[in-house]
Amino acid sequence: MPRKASIAVDTSFDPTTNPDTIDGAIPKATAAETLFDVTGMTCASCVARVEKAVGRVDGVTDARVNLASGRAAVCYDSSKATVADLLGAVQRAGFGAEATGDGADNERGESDSRHRRDVLVLSSAVALTLPLLFDMAWMWTVGGHLLPAWVQMVLATPVQFGAGARFFRPAWSAVRAGTGNMDLLVLVGTLAAFGLSTWHVFVGEGHLYFEAAAAIITFVLLGKVLENRAKAAAGEAVRALMRLRPETARVVVDGREVTVPVSLVAAGNEVLVRPGERIAVDGEVVSGAGDVDESLLTGEARPVRKDVGDTVTGGSINGDGMLRVRATAVGAESTLARIIRLVESAQASKPPVQRAVDRVAAVFVPIVMAIAVAAGIGWSLAGMSASEAVIVAVSVLVVACPCALGLATPAAIIAGTGVAARHGILIRDAEALEHAGRLTDAVFDKTGTVTEGRPRVVTACVKEGNSAADLLRLAAAIQHGSEHPLAHAVRAAAADMEGGDGTELPPSDQFRALPGRGVTARLGDHAFAVGRLSMMSDLGVVTDGWHEWATARETEGLTVMGVAQTTPSAVMLGLIAAGDTIRQDAGRAVRRLRRRGVTVALLTGDNRRAAEAVASQIDVEKVIADVLPADKAAEIARLRDAGGVVAMVGDGVNDAPALAAADVGIAVGSGTDAALHAAGVTLMRPELALVADAVDVSRATARKIRQNLFWAFLYNVIAIPVAVAGWLNPVVAGAAMALSSVSVVTNALTLRRWKPARRWR
Repeated sequence: MPRKASIAVDTSFDPTTNPDTIDGAIPKATAAETLFDVTGMTCASCVARVEKAVGRVDGVTDARVNLASGRAAVCYDSSKATVADLLGAVQRAGFGAEATGDGADNERGESDSRHRRDVLVLSSAVALTLPLLFDMAWMWTVGGHLLPAWVQMVLATPVQFGAGARFFRPAWSAVRAGTGNMDLLVLVGTLAAFGLSTWHVFVGEGHLYFEAAAAIITFVLLGKVLENRAKAAAGEAVRALMRLRPETARVVVDGREVTVPVSLVAAGNEVLVRPGERIAVDGEVVSGAGDVDESLLTGEARPVRKDVGDTVTGGSINGDGMLRVRATAVGAESTLARIIRLVESAQASKPPVQRAVDRVAAVFVPIVMAIAVAAGIGWSLAGMSASEAVIVAVSVLVVACPCALGLATPAAIIAGTGVAARHGILIRDAEALEHAGRLTDAVFDKTGTVTEGRPRVVTACVKEGNSAADLLRLAAAIQHGSEHPLAHAVRAAAADMEGGDGTELPPSDQFRALPGRGVTARLGDHAFAVGRLSMMSDLGVVTDGWHEWATARETEGLTVMGVAQTTPSAVMLGLIAAGDTIRQDAGRAVRRLRRRGVTVALLTGDNRRAAEAVASQIDVEKVIADVLPADKAAEIARLRDAGGVVAMVGDGVNDAPALAAADVGIAVGSGTDAALHAAGVTLMRPELALVADAVDVSRATARKIRQNLFWAFLYNVIAIPVAVAGWLNPVVAGAAMALSSVSVVTNALTLRRWKPARRWR
């Protein structure tokens, strides 16, 4: 039952106290979080520089930058720093930074514009590089050059300093910061090959490597174009959610229909929604009825019937009826806006494994440059010509790829959280994703989770001479101040019950809720209680003779409440038994989890007999019963202490402490603030089968992360020694480097094809 806060208040007051002193003594809530876009990052070392630059701003408590999405998530103290301070720190570090845009169409337009610009530059580079590659192939197969040296230099120069201009600024910024990045490796390598070839042109002797410099830049540009398109595809989930927001709404003003921008709609306004239109706001249907398509929000393929009094969510599509909706949440407070923020935050988060990768990436470029210099010097000492030794060093610089390491994890997280959101599974951060994938124990709350949360009175047992109708009316009056589902059931049954003496009961007062036990209240001159039989005994009420009936009903899975008068004399008046409907997919969901190696338990404040009756119907073997609401979190902690990775599955409101105590809290069918803040995973529709789906998509994402990291490390472990050995042509090295980044993102992109398993699996 709802828990009332007990607060001790000192009512003494010194009238001489200065109000400003009081105001200054109250701590202000200044914790804030923001997302913004960062441009100019090319590899994991860039990510480390941005995070370091933002982290140095006074008031910043956490900074996470995602290379794949180009987005930063920063937690800071708004009394010490502003968003402008954060953006300025990024810009001073040599990168672009701007506030995240709200419009999906605008963002997509900018992305398309950048893509067209990149393709144009790439096309020019390809046109200039192909003759050089043809000349190289001719030399390898026939012998001699087709193109004169000066022609090769003319073709390579615009590629090096035109198409390759994008590498200069980031490389210089890295040098100034005392670190390195992919741009620096590419720039140093290509400038070395271009400069050596230019020297040979002017001295009139020596091998030319213009084709190597041009081909490396062209291949890197090609890789970036393919990589950016793949990353854009991976982040399509958020853009799809943004496109759900209508631009305008039809608001009823003084009986007239007025079309206004959605941003001007306020809570309480009434909005008209015609058939086929998107609903502009969260609200309650005040007139009309129709089927509403919520598939892009909840993953539910079937339209949902909406009648007067039902709630609707902004972004869903009205089907066949004219609806009049009273707005309850608009703008940033709407369900859709909260979902978008949650998905964006998850995609900007980092799992623990990424922190280890970041440490490697921070020293990767300096180590590669040292290896390249050592290889060049070593081959020179071994008798290789200076130009050949330089080309070996160039191959080492070009083939090393910090990009693949930096993209391996964030690309998979973006794709995984995006596809999960499309199927109605909202994952708050990378940590929740990781825990869900390693789940060993799932604890389900009973009321409102395994059951539908709408109990009804089934039967009653009354003291001889009394009637069930009078007992129900009395219990309803006692529980007048309770919002517990059982209290609602009693009040509904009392309203429907006929018979009894028809006595009008006085309003109750001195209402008190005892969490997990029952309630007490006064009606006129008498005190009464409704709750467990154990509570009745504690109140001095004799319960002998009532236990047999209660035990029989509890064995049937019903919850039994005693009704008693406690003053002026303590006497039992009767028992009420209520039952709740078990969700249709509960048993199937439990079996799916067990097939995945997850141990399932039922946690409830109800008595053990009733809990075991429900557990037997859904194939749950482990029951944790008679647990007070305040003790549920402790039960979760006990399971965690045993060494398991524990999920708590609840309704997201009353179970918030237990959800927060678990390794991963899973809130079922709730878009409430309590669920979104306390739970690591929120299921947007009340289907328990989604719990197994959440485990599946988390495990699939974890597999992609492991695969990407394996291939990224393996590529560098193999490619760098091969280049050091002198067995790798710089042109091939450039192609291999570009391919490594593209392959990592493409592998992550295959997660977009993930679909929930058939429900029987």
